Amino acid sequence: MAVNKTGEKYTCTICGNEVEVTQVGGGTLVCCGEDMELIE
Repeated sequence: MAVNKTGEKYTCTICGNEVEVTQVGGGTLVCCGEDMELIE
C-alpha cells in the first residue's frame, strides 16, 4: 500500500511491528517481506 500522508499508521500482519509516517517519500512500507497494512 502506498504511503499517502503524514500521521498514517501501518502494521505488519506477521510480526506486529507498527510505524507512523512522519515524512512522505513515496513508495510502500514493507516488513517481513510483505507490504504493511494501514491501520484505520
